Amino acid sequence: MTSATIDRISQIARPEVRDLPAYNAGLSSDVVRQRYGVDQIARLGSNENPSGPSPAVADALGGLAQTAGRYPDANCLALRAAIAGRTGLQSAEVVIGNGSENLLEALCLAFLSPGDRVVTLLPSFGLHEIYPRMMGAQVEMVPVTAAMEFDVPAWCEALAGGARPPKMAILSNPSNPVGCMLDDAAFERVVQAAPPETLLVIDEAYYEYASLSPGFPDALARLRQEDRPWIVLRTFSKAWGLAGLRVGYGLASDASLVQMLDRVRTPFNVNMAAQVAALAAWGDPEHMTTSVRAAVAQRDLMAAQLRAQGVTVAPSAANFLFLDLRRPNGPVAEALLARGIIIKPWKDAGYETFIRVSVGTAADNQRFVAVLADILRHGA
Repeated sequence: MTSATIDRISQIARPEVRDLPAYNAGLSSDVVRQRYGVDQIARLGSNENPSGPSPAVADALGGLAQTAGRYPDANCLALRAAIAGRTGLQSAEVVIGNGSENLLEALCLAFLSPGDRVVTLLPSFGLHEIYPRMMGAQVEMVPVTAAMEFDVPAWCEALAGGARPPKMAILSNPSNPVGCMLDDAAFERVVQAAPPETLLVIDEAYYEYASLSPGFPDALARLRQEDRPWIVLRTFSKAWGLAGLRVGYGLASDASLVQMLDRVRTPFNVNMAAQVAALAAWGDPEHMTTSVRAAVAQRDLMAAQLRAQGVTVAPSAANFLFLDLRRPNGPVAEALLARGIIIKPWKDAGYETFIRVSVGTAADNQRFVAVLADILRHGA
């Protein structure tokens, strides 16, 4: 393609899109094997559940090939009913997406216009910034404190201050990539500070892990007391072990909010296999709970071992750790990849010395701890 054609593509693209950064999805295991010539891969970059899904998922998917020629249920009625039954909502207040990021995109498509204010966290899950900016919104990012905790006074000021109220606030609890969480009292302060016309988007992708942490708020119960628009986002990708099938869900303040999302989402946004697998996984919460408890135990062990080596580890209520290496993260990440260990180096300004490492199997975790210690001792 000629440079003239490339220039034309740039010219006809929306200005907001031309300047957007690409989301960093990381490297696949196959790419790492081929690029670095390693056989043993430790996947510690995407916060996956190394235990995988419930065995019920394999059973449920077994005969799916016979019906693969048919369209899936566009409204995910069975899955919505199951989720509503356990969360105490009506089915009409539940929305299903192709991963929770699909619901983030739909929220931005449905509610944001150029110039709208959006408040979110820094550092953040990249799409919390990218999707609002895609719509031309102005994104105000509230940094964590030096102790890697939520800056609650700064959040309250950002929500209540400014020339106009924010159209949307996107709050991940616990935070990704840091792992810190708002407790009951802090969450209450943030909710009270938010203007009633601000759509509160509470991203609880790591809800199942954080639920084991003392003081983690029941956001759904608290928000149901509010006469305002809100939605709580959760996912089957992490604790439920279905990252490869892409299923997220939203629990909304009212059916009318779900209806707005239905107007902008694609008609068959959750495929048949994903719906079947999610329903089977949802029916086996014991498997999920067992794997979550194991991950939390491994997280705490790994954090203690890293701190003993002098590594700065942020507090985490999720299934990952955010580490300050106090040196540029790029060479360290490259050295880890050369040994078959995939982590995620952070690129936000001011966080170029940080990496995020997922909790994997016990063997992979110990391998990471040992290899990182060697790299930091002898240089990347």
